[in-house]
Amino acid sequence: MRKWCLILGFLAASCLPSRANDSTAELATGGLRFVTTPDIEMHSEDLFISLDRIKVRYVFFNTSDKPVTTLVAFPMPDIVVNSLDQNVAYPTDNPENLLDFRTLVDGKPVEAQVEQKVFAAGVDRTDFLRKLGIPLAPQLQATNAALDKLPETTRDELVKLGMAEILEYDSGAGMQKHVEARWTLKTIYYWEQTFPPQAELVIEHSYRPSVGSSVATSLGQDWARKNGGYPDYDKYYTDRNFVSTVEKATKAAKEGAIPFTEQRIDYILSTGANWSGPIGNFRLVVDKGDPSNLVSFCGDGVKKIGPTQFEMKKSDFVPDGDLNVLILSKPPA
Repeated sequence: MRKWCLILGFLAASCLPSRANDSTAELATGGLRFVTTPDIEMHSEDLFISLDRIKVRYVFFNTSDKPVTTLVAFPMPDIVVNSLDQNVAYPTDNPENLLDFRTLVDGKPVEAQVEQKVFAAGVDRTDFLRKLGIPLAPQLQATNAALDKLPETTRDELVKLGMAEILEYDSGAGMQKHVEARWTLKTIYYWEQTFPPQAELVIEHSYRPSVGSSVATSLGQDWARKNGGYPDYDKYYTDRNFVSTVEKATKAAKEGAIPFTEQRIDYILSTGANWSGPIGNFRLVVDKGDPSNLVSFCGDGVKKIGPTQFEMKKSDFVPDGDLNVLILSKPPA
């Protein structure tokens, strides 16, 4: 597929997804998966992406003359806590439903089951944590608080297994040692779905995206330009016109002012290739949120359909990559 950069909107700019203190990283998400069967086709997929919500509507068709029952799954992005200063955007504090995931089948809510697994150094340590009564979500303060209450020998064992790190710092009561989680949490939502014979079935899901952000920007900055340009922005397909717009606006800003903020959303399009054959009709709508914002992403035949929305349509679509959306806006006054 020919790739080009969509750059539409009012003057704005961006910042690379660095690991600096003013930057929050995003978690990539994707679509549904199920046990492969040659009988289920995806007639259409409507994908809506915004800063507040991702919504997907699938229309499936069972080509056989018998009902087909299979597991349908939605894998959450892995949660990995590697260090004290790690800064990742977590949409909610719900230990099991991090992304506020919701599902409808033919318009009716589905109560999906959830499976969570904890891994450290490649080893499944889920049962070990459950026996200790420790929450599985490593990013929550409640998890670290529970680790602090463990006996010293147990804490040392967690460190030896690569599941925790002992840090010493002053949180208001003098220097103290604290235990912090250092494991990976894998979460999958799933349910058993029956597809009726020779009939369509509509599955919809929605969730809050993990939106990466940066307070300041390196696009337009002399130090970034002199150090090899902006290779970290390649996945957003920012072209020379985009960069030039940002650089001009940055030069015009008052000294010491932060002219732009950045938001990033990653979506794993390749999960759409899990079904039998290509996607009959694929429609993508990206909403940049505010008419004054600027958005950049890879697309083909993209057109503006509203003050903030941009649309791409494809027939017999086989996704061969992922979607990375960059939204740039002026900072709050």
